[in-house]
Amino acid sequence: MNEDLRNVVLGVLATGVSASLGWLTRTYLWRRRLRRKQAFFGLPGGSECLLIVNRSAGTERSVHRFDVFALLELSALIKDCGAHAQIIQDDLAHQGFGDRTEFCVGGPRSNRRMVAHLASLLPGVRVNVDAEPQAERGAFLIGSDEYRMERGRAEYVILARLTAGEGARPVFLFCGQRAINNQAATRYLARHHEKLTRKHGTNGSFVLLLKVVNSEAYGPDVVELVADVTREARTAPAPVAAT
Repeated sequence: MNEDLRNVVLGVLATGVSASLGWLTRTYLWRRRLRRKQAFFGLPGGSECLLIVNRSAGTERSVHRFDVFALLELSALIKDCGAHAQIIQDDLAHQGFGDRTEFCVGGPRSNRRMVAHLASLLPGVRVNVDAEPQAERGAFLIGSDEYRMERGRAEYVILARLTAGEGARPVFLFCGQRAINNQAATRYLARHHEKLTRKHGTNGSFVLLLKVVNSEAYGPDVVELVADVTREARTAPAPVAAT
């Protein structure tokens, strides 16, 4: 074998080894990201989770189109984790939490399951559900701070990941002042779950208040993080002293 041929053979071998190492590295990193994603969402491969769907305000069984879009966003995340979803209407979800990951979409005005979760998991959050139009309608009271909705211009949504119950699988809450805000929160979660994992870990609980900016023009795409309100949301208000 002359020297030129030997150099060609060695070059081919080096290229093959390099390509193999690159493929192994990419596969390892992809699997590690997948495992972290599965752990954060509580969705190991082949597992089942619940999608709790609300009803469009003022109707019996129809679902608002923006809430349908939110469910589609969540379905993509669930599929990426190799898990399976069961969709249940809010008033038919008669079970505890912790055994299976749960994604609960919709505010307390349209989702009875959300009402229960706010009362038991987020006692520091109050939502104005008055049916009559008024400035305070839909407002969030978190601790001592009130967040009123400016329809189409500035709206708020609570995004929470909470662990409770015996099984330690998380409950994700998407509680918006309007249906489009629920979709904005699911999209925010899909975009930022890696950052949230780094900050809170794969087992941590958090409650974030998000602001949806100018949804009339930008839809659910422009979202700002207002604050991490975990402590305030999970702390029950002090009882009012009798006079």
